[in-house]
Amino acid sequence: MLAAISSVRSLLLAILMLMLGAGFLTTLVSVRLQASGTGALTIGLVATSYFAGLTAGAIRAGRLVQRVGHIRAFAAFVSLLSASTLSYAVLEAPPLWAVLRFVDGCCIAGVYVCLESWLNDRADAGTRGSVLAGYMTALYLGQGLGQQLLNVSDIAPSIPFVIASVLISLAVLPVALTRMAGPSLEQAASLQVRALYAASPLGIVGVAAIGIVLGAFYGLAPVYAREEGLTIAKTATFMTAVILGGVALQWPLGRLSDRLDRRTVIIATMAGAAAASLALFVTGPAGLGLVFAALFGGTSFALYPLCVAHTNDHLTSAQRIGATGGLVLVYSLGAVLGPLLASASMSGIGPRGLFLFIGALSTGAFAFGLWRQWAGAAVPGDRQQSYQPLPRTTPVVAALDPLSRTSTDDNASQR
Repeated sequence: MLAAISSVRSLLLAILMLMLGAGFLTTLVSVRLQASGTGALTIGLVATSYFAGLTAGAIRAGRLVQRVGHIRAFAAFVSLLSASTLSYAVLEAPPLWAVLRFVDGCCIAGVYVCLESWLNDRADAGTRGSVLAGYMTALYLGQGLGQQLLNVSDIAPSIPFVIASVLISLAVLPVALTRMAGPSLEQAASLQVRALYAASPLGIVGVAAIGIVLGAFYGLAPVYAREEGLTIAKTATFMTAVILGGVALQWPLGRLSDRLDRRTVIIATMAGAAAASLALFVTGPAGLGLVFAALFGGTSFALYPLCVAHTNDHLTSAQRIGATGGLVLVYSLGAVLGPLLASASMSGIGPRGLFLFIGALSTGAFAFGLWRQWAGAAVPGDRQQSYQPLPRTTPVVAALDPLSRTSTDDNASQR
């Protein structure tokens, strides 16, 4: 495993540095808008702009990468992201920040496309799982630890943006100085939503629901924490607890789903996400709320790869890359809707309306899962594919899934 990771260490260092700088911007922007008296609905619109940019970038960035090459495209995306990050310090205006968040989303998606296609090119059948694990570790570690940069806000309002811009700019160096040749970018067609639902109703509904949930969380959880009285430092800790909790439970829940009917694990995980959300609605984010925050992260982050694995159980090996790409896009569209829907709940109920909304949606997904378990037969244990955690980034990441490269029975199993 170490040898496999060492061969792509420059790419992993680049994503770690980029996430340290850019991973906390959604939190920072929401906190700043909340402190200036901006309403939850407006903050939700700004957050939605980021996820809209992420979706647009995931669809369109590949063409630029194909045209100019990976290193030039990566440098362009990172340079624009760095400039956009500094621009927040110039003028605090929600319309401007919404435009900047859209640009940020496009750039982040472009970076993902560059790095994920490069990692896929460098990995082979024996190292693909190790490379993917290293990528996810760098991605979520950078995102989780980067939340602590909120704590430098007391020095000067512009300092967090300056530090973020510096870290983002430095992320260019490992890629610009690499001796690795840029790969060709393979574009895999995504399966249509109708085909995905026909193959696995629970899979696509679960992915859409978790997209809405995590879009709402990333965009508005900092507002919830601040309006519940947490300091900037405690808000950063709250966000870090959710992200690191999300990393901690993905493997245990995934391995459990390999041994049981995967639908049972998905339904139980949905129930856990609903319970943790409603607990945060009742208790707030302080004290015991940190435990519920970590539980919420652990259950909600695990749902995406669980639903991908469940969908793959019903597909042929030739369909899996297209299916995973389609599921990423469904997730992204859900993330676009999440901040808008949750902000309406917060406007009517107050800050805790965020987790009431998330809890209600998770409960609805849980009920749908129960219905699917009653309506459809389980996949036989010997035909379930092994669980593989995947990040929720772009369709390109599907090619890194070791299962997408294995030859399996081409007869799809029963729903």
